[in-house]
Amino acid sequence: MGGSVFSTITINYFLCTTMDKLLFTPGPLTTSMTVKEAMLHDLGSRDTSFINTVKEIREQLLAHGGVSKDTGYETVIMQGSGTFGVEAMISSAVPRDGKLLVLINGAYGERIAKIASIHKIPYEALVCDEDQTPDLQKTEELLASGGFTHMIIVHCETTSGIFNPIDQFGMLAARYGVGYLVDSMSAFGAVPVDIAACHIDFLVSSSNKCIEGVPGFSFVIARRDSLIKCQGQADTLVLDMYAQWVGLENDGQFRFTPPTHALLAFRQALRELDEEGGVAARAARYQDNFNTLAEGMSTLGFREYLGRDRQGYIINSYHYPEAAAFDFKVFYNKLNDRGYIIYPGKLTKANCFRIGNIGRLYTKDVKALLAAISEVKAEMGF
Repeated sequence: MGGSVFSTITINYFLCTTMDKLLFTPGPLTTSMTVKEAMLHDLGSRDTSFINTVKEIREQLLAHGGVSKDTGYETVIMQGSGTFGVEAMISSAVPRDGKLLVLINGAYGERIAKIASIHKIPYEALVCDEDQTPDLQKTEELLASGGFTHMIIVHCETTSGIFNPIDQFGMLAARYGVGYLVDSMSAFGAVPVDIAACHIDFLVSSSNKCIEGVPGFSFVIARRDSLIKCQGQADTLVLDMYAQWVGLENDGQFRFTPPTHALLAFRQALRELDEEGGVAARAARYQDNFNTLAEGMSTLGFREYLGRDRQGYIINSYHYPEAAAFDFKVFYNKLNDRGYIIYPGKLTKANCFRIGNIGRLYTKDVKALLAAISEVKAEMGF
Protein backbone atom coordinates (compact mmCIF):
# COMPACT_ATOMS: atom_id res chain seq x y z
CA MET A 1 0.00 0.00 0.00
CA GLY A 2 2.83 2.33 0.86
CA GLY A 3 4.32 1.72 -2.58
CA SER A 4 0.98 2.52 -4.21
CA VAL A 5 0.71 5.84 -2.36
CA PHE A 6 4.29 6.69 -3.32
CA SER A 7 3.55 5.89 -6.96
CA THR A 8 0.48 8.13 -6.92
CA ILE A 9 2.47 11.01 -5.45
CA THR A 10 5.24 10.50 -8.01
CA ILE A 11 2.78 10.48 -10.91
CA ASN A 12 0.99 13.58 -9.63
CA TYR A 13 4.32 15.39 -9.24
CA PHE A 14 5.34 14.43 -12.77
CA LEU A 15 2.05 15.70 -14.21
CA CYS A 16 2.24 18.98 -12.29
CA THR A 17 5.78 19.71 -13.42
CA THR A 18 5.56 18.66 -17.06
CA MET A 19 2.14 19.98 -18.06
CA ASP A 20 2.50 23.61 -16.98
CA LYS A 21 1.16 26.24 -19.35
CA LEU A 22 3.77 28.38 -21.08
CA LEU A 23 3.94 31.88 -19.65
CA PHE A 24 4.49 34.57 -22.29
CA THR A 25 4.45 37.27 -19.63
CA PRO A 26 6.94 39.66 -17.97
CA GLY A 27 6.95 37.55 -14.81
CA PRO A 28 6.35 35.22 -13.09
CA LEU A 29 7.88 33.17 -15.87
CA THR A 30 8.17 29.67 -17.20
CA THR A 31 11.06 28.11 -15.28
CA SER A 32 13.24 25.06 -15.90
CA MET A 33 12.52 21.74 -14.23
CA THR A 34 15.83 21.97 -12.37
CA VAL A 35 14.93 25.38 -10.93
CA LYS A 36 11.65 23.90 -9.70
CA GLU A 37 13.43 20.87 -8.26
CA ALA A 38 15.85 23.10 -6.32
CA MET A 39 12.92 24.07 -4.08
CA LEU A 40 12.39 20.48 -2.90
CA HIS A 41 14.77 20.97 0.02
CA ASP A 42 14.21 22.54 3.41
CA LEU A 43 16.93 24.72 4.91
CA GLY A 44 16.93 26.69 8.13
CA SER A 45 17.60 30.40 7.91
CA ARG A 46 20.66 29.98 10.14
CA ASP A 47 21.93 26.85 8.39
CA THR A 48 25.51 27.18 7.15
CA SER A 49 24.45 25.82 3.76
CA PHE A 50 21.82 28.50 3.44
CA ILE A 51 24.17 31.29 4.49
CA ASN A 52 26.65 30.10 1.87
CA THR A 53 23.85 30.06 -0.71
CA VAL A 54 23.05 33.71 0.05
CA LYS A 55 26.73 34.64 -0.17
CA GLU A 56 27.04 32.95 -3.56
CA ILE A 57 23.94 34.72 -4.88
CA ARG A 58 25.09 38.14 -3.72
CA GLU A 59 28.49 37.71 -5.38
CA GLN A 60 27.05 36.34 -8.64
CA LEU A 61 24.62 39.23 -8.98
CA LEU A 62 27.47 41.71 -8.75
CA ALA A 63 29.38 39.83 -11.43
CA HIS A 64 26.42 39.96 -13.81
CA GLY A 65 26.36 43.72 -13.34
CA GLY A 66 30.05 43.99 -14.20
CA VAL A 67 31.08 44.98 -10.66
CA SER A 68 32.31 43.36 -7.44
CA LYS A 69 32.83 44.00 -3.75
CA ASP A 70 36.45 44.82 -4.56
CA THR A 71 35.31 47.61 -6.86
CA GLY A 72 33.02 49.05 -4.20
CA TYR A 73 29.60 47.49 -4.79
CA GLU A 74 27.19 45.48 -2.66
CA THR A 75 24.07 43.35 -3.14
CA VAL A 76 21.15 43.75 -0.75
CA ILE A 77 18.42 41.12 -0.94
CA MET A 78 14.96 42.24 0.17
CA GLN A 79 12.07 39.89 0.94
CA GLY A 80 9.06 40.67 -1.23
CA SER A 81 8.21 41.34 -4.86
CA GLY A 82 9.96 43.73 -7.21
CA THR A 83 7.84 46.65 -6.06
CA PHE A 84 8.95 45.95 -2.47
CA GLY A 85 12.52 46.34 -3.69
CA VAL A 86 11.75 49.56 -5.58
CA GLU A 87 10.07 51.03 -2.51
CA ALA A 88 12.95 49.94 -0.27
CA MET A 89 15.47 51.53 -2.65
CA ILE A 90 13.64 54.85 -2.96
CA SER A 91 12.60 55.24 0.67
CA SER A 92 16.09 54.34 1.91
CA ALA A 93 18.21 56.20 -0.65
CA VAL A 94 16.44 59.56 -0.93
CA PRO A 95 16.53 61.70 2.24
CA ARG A 96 13.45 63.66 3.31
CA ASP A 97 15.30 66.91 2.62
CA GLY A 98 16.33 65.63 -0.81
CA LYS A 99 14.46 65.87 -4.10
CA LEU A 100 13.87 63.13 -6.66
CA LEU A 101 13.51 63.58 -10.41
CA VAL A 102 11.26 60.81 -11.73
CA LEU A 103 11.46 60.08 -15.46
CA ILE A 104 8.16 58.56 -16.55
CA ASN A 105 7.06 56.89 -19.77
CA GLY A 106 4.77 54.19 -18.44
CA ALA A 107 2.87 52.71 -15.53
CA TYR A 108 5.95 51.66 -13.59
CA GLY A 109 7.37 55.16 -13.64
CA GLU A 110 3.98 56.36 -12.39
CA ARG A 111 4.20 53.79 -9.59
CA ILE A 112 7.59 55.19 -8.58
CA ALA A 113 6.06 58.67 -8.29
CA LYS A 114 3.31 57.22 -6.10
CA ILE A 115 5.90 55.60 -3.84
CA ALA A 116 7.72 58.92 -3.46
CA SER A 117 4.43 60.65 -2.66
CA ILE A 118 3.44 58.11 -0.01
CA HIS A 119 6.82 58.47 1.69
CA LYS A 120 6.53 62.27 1.46
CA ILE A 121 9.72 62.49 -0.58
CA PRO A 122 9.83 65.74 -2.56
CA TYR A 123 9.86 64.91 -6.26
CA GLU A 124 9.21 66.28 -9.71
CA ALA A 125 8.08 64.11 -12.62
CA LEU A 126 9.15 64.50 -16.23
CA VAL A 127 6.40 62.65 -18.12
CA CYS A 128 6.44 61.70 -21.78
CA ASP A 129 4.25 59.53 -23.99
CA GLU A 130 4.42 55.79 -23.49
CA ASP A 131 5.90 55.23 -26.94
CA GLN A 132 8.73 57.72 -26.39
CA THR A 133 11.86 57.77 -24.26
CA PRO A 134 12.30 60.66 -21.80
CA ASP A 135 13.82 63.75 -23.36
CA LEU A 136 17.53 64.09 -22.54
CA GLN A 137 17.60 67.84 -23.11
CA LYS A 138 14.60 68.49 -20.85
CA THR A 139 16.15 66.21 -18.24
CA GLU A 140 19.39 68.17 -18.35
CA GLU A 141 17.52 71.47 -18.08
CA LEU A 142 15.77 70.25 -14.94
CA LEU A 143 19.01 68.98 -13.39
CA ALA A 144 20.77 72.23 -14.24
CA SER A 145 18.06 74.19 -12.44
CA GLY A 146 19.36 72.68 -9.21
CA GLY A 147 17.65 71.23 -6.18
CA PHE A 148 17.64 67.59 -7.21
CA THR A 149 19.63 65.09 -5.15
CA HIS A 150 18.53 61.93 -7.00
CA MET A 151 17.10 60.80 -10.32
CA ILE A 152 15.32 57.55 -11.22
CA ILE A 153 14.35 55.84 -14.47
CA VAL A 154 12.87 52.49 -15.51
CA HIS A 155 15.26 50.45 -17.68
CA CYS A 156 12.70 48.35 -19.58
CA GLU A 157 9.26 49.93 -19.15
CA THR A 158 7.10 46.83 -19.48
CA THR A 159 3.99 48.94 -19.98
CA SER A 160 5.02 49.01 -23.64
CA GLY A 161 8.30 47.09 -23.84
CA ILE A 162 10.36 50.21 -24.55
CA PHE A 163 14.05 50.31 -23.59
CA ASN A 164 15.23 53.56 -21.99
CA PRO A 165 18.90 54.52 -22.58
CA ILE A 166 20.10 54.27 -18.98
CA ASP A 167 23.70 54.93 -19.96
CA GLN A 168 22.88 58.37 -21.39
CA PHE A 169 20.84 59.39 -18.37
CA GLY A 170 23.60 58.07 -16.12
CA MET A 171 26.04 60.45 -17.76
CA LEU A 172 23.71 63.34 -16.93
CA ALA A 173 23.38 62.17 -13.33
CA ALA A 174 27.16 62.06 -12.98
CA ARG A 175 27.58 65.47 -14.63
CA TYR A 176 25.19 67.13 -12.19
CA GLY A 177 26.23 65.13 -9.12
CA VAL A 178 22.88 63.49 -8.38
CA GLY A 179 22.36 59.94 -7.14
CA TYR A 180 21.19 57.67 -9.94
CA LEU A 181 18.56 54.99 -9.32
CA VAL A 182 17.53 52.45 -11.98
CA ASP A 183 14.53 50.13 -11.93
CA SER A 184 15.90 47.28 -14.05
CA MET A 185 13.16 44.88 -13.02
CA SER A 186 12.48 43.41 -16.46
CA ALA A 187 15.95 43.85 -17.95
CA PHE A 188 18.70 42.79 -15.54
CA GLY A 189 20.09 39.39 -16.44
CA ALA A 190 19.17 39.63 -20.12
CA VAL A 191 20.16 43.16 -21.10
CA PRO A 192 23.91 43.69 -20.71
CA VAL A 193 24.66 46.54 -18.30
CA ASP A 194 27.90 47.86 -16.84
CA ILE A 195 26.67 49.37 -13.58
CA ALA A 196 29.82 51.39 -12.94
CA ALA A 197 30.09 52.69 -16.52
CA CYS A 198 26.44 53.80 -16.37
CA HIS A 199 27.17 55.72 -13.12
CA ILE A 200 24.40 53.80 -11.33
CA ASP A 201 24.24 54.18 -7.56
CA PHE A 202 21.34 51.76 -7.04
CA LEU A 203 19.87 49.18 -9.43
CA VAL A 204 16.89 47.05 -8.45
CA SER A 205 15.51 43.84 -9.96
CA SER A 206 13.76 40.71 -8.75
CA SER A 207 14.05 36.95 -8.66
CA ASN A 208 11.27 36.09 -11.10
CA LYS A 209 12.39 38.03 -14.17
CA CYS A 210 15.23 37.50 -16.65
CA ILE A 211 17.35 35.35 -14.34
CA GLU A 212 14.41 32.91 -14.46
CA GLY A 213 13.91 32.21 -10.78
CA VAL A 214 10.61 32.14 -8.91
CA PRO A 215 8.86 34.99 -7.05
CA GLY A 216 9.86 35.70 -3.48
CA PHE A 217 12.43 38.46 -3.27
CA SER A 218 13.99 41.47 -4.94
CA PHE A 219 17.57 42.70 -4.83
CA VAL A 220 19.41 45.99 -5.04
CA ILE A 221 22.95 46.31 -6.39
CA ALA A 222 24.41 49.42 -4.79
CA ARG A 223 27.55 51.49 -4.83
CA ARG A 224 28.89 51.01 -1.28
CA ASP A 225 29.61 54.68 -0.70
CA SER A 226 26.04 55.56 -1.68
CA LEU A 227 24.61 52.73 0.42
CA ILE A 228 26.43 53.94 3.54
CA LYS A 229 24.73 57.33 3.15
CA CYS A 230 21.37 55.58 3.54
CA GLN A 231 21.92 54.96 7.25
CA GLY A 232 18.99 56.32 9.26
CA GLN A 233 17.03 57.53 6.20
CA ALA A 234 14.44 54.76 5.91
CA ASP A 235 11.05 55.47 7.44
CA THR A 236 9.98 51.83 7.69
CA LEU A 237 11.44 48.87 9.51
CA VAL A 238 11.19 46.09 6.95
CA LEU A 239 12.14 48.22 3.92
CA ASP A 240 15.31 49.65 5.49
CA MET A 241 17.83 48.76 2.79
CA TYR A 242 20.82 49.90 4.83
CA ALA A 243 19.85 47.86 7.90
CA GLN A 244 19.24 44.83 5.70
CA TRP A 245 22.73 45.18 4.22
CA VAL A 246 24.35 45.52 7.65
CA GLY A 247 22.63 42.35 8.80
CA LEU A 248 23.75 40.39 5.76
CA GLU A 249 27.30 41.66 6.14
CA ASN A 250 27.53 40.92 9.86
CA ASP A 251 26.49 37.26 9.88
CA GLY A 252 25.05 36.46 6.45
CA GLN A 253 21.55 36.31 7.87
CA PHE A 254 18.35 38.16 7.13
CA ARG A 255 16.74 40.39 9.74
CA PHE A 256 13.42 38.63 9.18
CA THR A 257 12.35 35.26 7.78
CA PRO A 258 14.01 34.77 4.38
CA PRO A 259 12.34 33.11 1.35
CA THR A 260 14.56 30.03 1.61
CA HIS A 261 13.03 28.00 -1.20
CA ALA A 262 12.97 30.93 -3.62
CA LEU A 263 16.63 31.58 -2.87
CA LEU A 264 17.55 27.95 -3.55
CA ALA A 265 15.71 28.16 -6.86
CA PHE A 266 17.49 31.41 -7.67
CA ARG A 267 20.92 29.94 -7.00
CA GLN A 268 20.11 27.22 -9.51
CA ALA A 269 18.79 29.80 -11.97
CA LEU A 270 22.03 31.78 -11.69
CA ARG A 271 24.04 28.64 -12.38
CA GLU A 272 21.91 27.95 -15.45
CA LEU A 273 22.45 31.53 -16.63
CA ASP A 274 26.20 30.89 -16.48
CA GLU A 275 25.82 27.54 -18.25
CA GLU A 276 23.87 29.26 -21.03
CA GLY A 277 26.77 31.65 -21.59
CA GLY A 278 25.86 34.55 -19.33
CA VAL A 279 23.85 37.68 -19.97
CA ALA A 280 24.94 38.04 -23.61
CA ALA A 281 23.80 34.52 -24.49
CA ARG A 282 20.47 34.96 -22.72
CA ALA A 283 19.98 38.26 -24.52
CA ALA A 284 20.58 36.45 -27.81
CA ARG A 285 17.95 33.78 -27.01
CA TYR A 286 15.39 36.38 -26.02
CA GLN A 287 16.22 38.39 -29.14
CA ASP A 288 15.58 35.26 -31.24
CA ASN A 289 12.25 34.82 -29.47
CA PHE A 290 11.40 38.46 -30.17
CA ASN A 291 12.33 38.24 -33.86
CA THR A 292 10.29 35.05 -34.32
CA LEU A 293 7.29 36.57 -32.57
CA ALA A 294 7.48 39.89 -34.40
CA GLU A 295 7.69 38.25 -37.81
CA GLY A 296 4.91 35.78 -37.06
CA MET A 297 2.54 38.36 -35.58
CA SER A 298 3.11 40.65 -38.56
CA THR A 299 2.24 37.80 -40.91
CA LEU A 300 -0.94 37.22 -38.91
CA GLY A 301 -1.88 40.88 -39.33
CA PHE A 302 -1.16 42.21 -35.84
CA ARG A 303 0.33 45.69 -35.49
CA GLU A 304 3.09 46.53 -33.00
CA TYR A 305 2.60 49.51 -30.69
CA LEU A 306 6.23 50.64 -30.66
CA GLY A 307 8.47 51.58 -33.53
CA ARG A 308 11.40 49.22 -33.99
CA ASP A 309 13.91 51.93 -33.00
CA ARG A 310 12.45 51.93 -29.47
CA GLN A 311 11.23 48.36 -29.11
CA GLY A 312 13.08 46.19 -26.63
CA TYR A 313 13.17 42.41 -26.92
CA ILE A 314 11.73 41.65 -23.47
CA ILE A 315 8.04 42.12 -24.19
CA ASN A 316 5.97 43.21 -27.23
CA SER A 317 2.79 45.30 -27.18
CA TYR A 318 0.22 44.75 -29.94
CA HIS A 319 -2.78 46.89 -30.87
CA TYR A 320 -6.16 45.23 -30.66
CA PRO A 321 -7.27 44.25 -34.17
CA GLU A 322 -9.79 46.69 -35.63
CA ALA A 323 -12.44 44.05 -36.05
CA ALA A 324 -15.81 43.67 -34.38
CA ALA A 325 -15.16 39.96 -33.86
CA PHE A 326 -12.11 40.61 -31.67
CA ASP A 327 -12.65 40.43 -27.92
CA PHE A 328 -9.52 40.28 -25.80
CA LYS A 329 -11.06 38.22 -23.01
CA VAL A 330 -12.23 35.60 -25.47
CA PHE A 331 -8.87 35.71 -27.28
CA TYR A 332 -7.00 35.33 -23.97
CA ASN A 333 -9.18 32.48 -22.74
CA LYS A 334 -8.91 30.52 -25.96
CA LEU A 335 -5.11 30.75 -25.84
CA ASN A 336 -5.21 29.86 -22.15
CA ASP A 337 -7.25 26.75 -22.97
CA ARG A 338 -4.51 25.76 -25.42
CA GLY A 339 -1.81 26.17 -22.76
CA TYR A 340 -0.47 29.65 -23.57
CA ILE A 341 -0.67 32.59 -21.18
CA ILE A 342 -0.26 36.10 -22.61
CA TYR A 343 -0.67 39.44 -20.81
CA PRO A 344 -3.27 42.23 -20.83
CA GLY A 345 -2.24 45.73 -21.85
CA LYS A 346 -1.37 48.52 -19.43
CA LEU A 347 -1.24 51.49 -21.80
CA THR A 348 -3.38 54.54 -21.14
CA LYS A 349 -3.86 55.79 -24.72
CA ALA A 350 -4.17 52.60 -26.77
CA ASN A 351 -5.93 49.26 -26.50
CA CYS A 352 -3.14 46.70 -26.54
CA PHE A 353 -2.16 43.30 -25.24
CA ARG A 354 1.35 42.13 -24.47
CA ILE A 355 3.40 39.02 -25.19
CA GLY A 356 6.63 38.34 -23.29
CA ASN A 357 9.72 36.76 -24.80
CA ILE A 358 11.48 35.87 -21.56
CA GLY A 359 11.65 32.87 -19.24
CA ARG A 360 12.59 29.32 -20.18
CA LEU A 361 11.17 29.75 -23.68
CA TYR A 362 12.73 29.07 -27.07
CA THR A 363 11.80 29.83 -30.67
CA LYS A 364 9.98 26.50 -30.91
CA ASP A 365 7.70 27.65 -28.11
CA VAL A 366 7.09 30.98 -29.83
CA LYS A 367 6.22 29.16 -33.06
CA ALA A 368 3.77 26.97 -31.14
CA LEU A 369 2.16 30.10 -29.67
CA LEU A 370 1.89 31.64 -33.15
CA ALA A 371 0.19 28.50 -34.43
CA ALA A 372 -2.29 28.70 -31.56
CA ILE A 373 -2.94 32.40 -32.27
CA SER A 374 -3.58 31.54 -35.92
CA GLU A 375 -6.11 28.89 -34.85
CA VAL A 376 -7.85 31.25 -32.44
CA LYS A 377 -7.92 34.03 -35.02
CA ALA A 378 -9.67 31.76 -37.50
CA GLU A 379 -12.01 30.44 -34.83
CA MET A 380 -13.04 33.95 -33.74
CA GLY A 381 -13.33 35.14 -37.32
CA PHE A 382 -11.19 38.26 -37.38
